[in-house]
Amino acid sequence: MMPDDHLDDALRSLAAHAGRTGRLPNVPADVRQRGDKRRKRRYAGSAALGVALVGLLTAGIAVTQPARGPQTGPPAAPPASAGPSTPPSATTTPTPSPAPPTTPAGTSDPLLSGTREVTMVRVQASEGGLSLDGRLAEVDDDSGRQRFVTKPLGGDLFQVLSYTRANNHPAADEPSCWQVYNPNSGRSLTVEGALCDPDNPAQRFTITAQGKGAYAISNQGAFLQFSPTKGLIMEELGDAPLLSTFRFVDVGPARTPAGG
Repeated sequence: MMPDDHLDDALRSLAAHAGRTGRLPNVPADVRQRGDKRRKRRYAGSAALGVALVGLLTAGIAVTQPARGPQTGPPAAPPASAGPSTPPSATTTPTPSPAPPTTPAGTSDPLLSGTREVTMVRVQASEGGLSLDGRLAEVDDDSGRQRFVTKPLGGDLFQVLSYTRANNHPAADEPSCWQVYNPNSGRSLTVEGALCDPDNPAQRFTITAQGKGAYAISNQGAFLQFSPTKGLIMEELGDAPLLSTFRFVDVGPARTPAGG
């Protein structure tokens, strides 16, 4: 249906045409022709509007999309797919290995095992042996206590027990122990006999093998040395060489001290 204003225009146009020509035009064809023209104009306007909208949308996308420069490096690797989450392992404090047991030096040496009695001879001496008779000295007879037992105290430390010859008398089985004596008068340290006390530092001697069956004997850094003028003394070496070493001679099993 035409709008009213268009209908009025059409009727007035028909009346004018009839007045000029004396006849009416082909109304249906004319009406169709005018409707086709209006539809074509409407379609053309719609198409132009659609083109304009497409242009605006394209421009908007170009503006909103960030500019990208030329890619110079290799394409980025795709993100690795996340695998199953593995809980972190608990931190384990390593348990320190137990320290090896301390084996007293000389336990493989029967002469230092505390189970044998020995006599002691200075390697550099031509004769005689050690004897404890109040003070430790070198003698060439059988006086004093000349039988010794080196009792291990741990590490290279030993207590030296002194006996007389066994004679079936209880006193012969009562040991006297070596002990360093300091006169505190500027004189040399010496070794004397004392009641046995393994906790007394002056009775804890270090005995170390020197090869060829010889041993060095010391106490807290002072070594048992022979002096031509002073006899056997305890002396710190400093830069001096070790001049006195001792050989132990096995004379039989260690006896049981009197009283156990």
